[in-house]
Amino acid sequence: MEENKSTGPKILLVEDDMNLGFVIQDSLKMEGFKVHLCKDGKEGLLQFNKDKYDLCLLDVMMPKKDGFSLAEDIRKTDIDVPIVFLTARDMAEDKIQGFKLGADDYITKPFSSEELVLRIKAILKRNPNFKESPKDKSKYHIGNYQFDFPNYELKIGEDKKKLTKKEAELLKLLCEHQDQVLERELIANMIWGDDSYFVGRSMDVFITKLRKYLSDDPSLAIVNVHGVGFRLEVRT
Repeated sequence: MEENKSTGPKILLVEDDMNLGFVIQDSLKMEGFKVHLCKDGKEGLLQFNKDKYDLCLLDVMMPKKDGFSLAEDIRKTDIDVPIVFLTARDMAEDKIQGFKLGADDYITKPFSSEELVLRIKAILKRNPNFKESPKDKSKYHIGNYQFDFPNYELKIGEDKKKLTKKEAELLKLLCEHQDQVLERELIANMIWGDDSYFVGRSMDVFITKLRKYLSDDPSLAIVNVHGVGFRLEVRT
């Protein structure tokens, strides 16, 4: 929804109170962070799938998808990215639930900008996976194919195939989690922002198309794990 142009650590901020969201974004921007602000959990999940972040700052009480549900979905595809919850509720049960989901910190509103910045810096400092300039992986080698995500291009030998935006996003998600089962519901929410019946049928069509595009390399397979989801396999 809204992002500043800083080149510092990248933060995904998901906050339904836009006034507060802009205040937090401006405070972090002044400290050199690059912040993408989303207004609800569904938008936040879609954005998380599009980019790489050094930390996620999630409001707990939000429409469409609350912060705990969003964190659960994020953890299904990234177990390492730090997560900090923001909440107006100072309840022990909420904090316990947040930490069970893998939260790195839990900040109760109202809080000072200085406190928030110090906590974020402390988390990033102790996170072994953090690098000042995070690698934004955009090109993938899968079997004999080369996949250039920013250009939506799939290449094998001299043959090139231009993918649609959705096809490219789906293939990127499968590539990033090669040999792992991705749940249908999670794929639907991360690519389409919805997990309705019609989205499920559309997903099946896109999977069929990707299988066809990858058919020139017999070592590749997008496996349907019945009743669960899909897995991209590279067989040796």
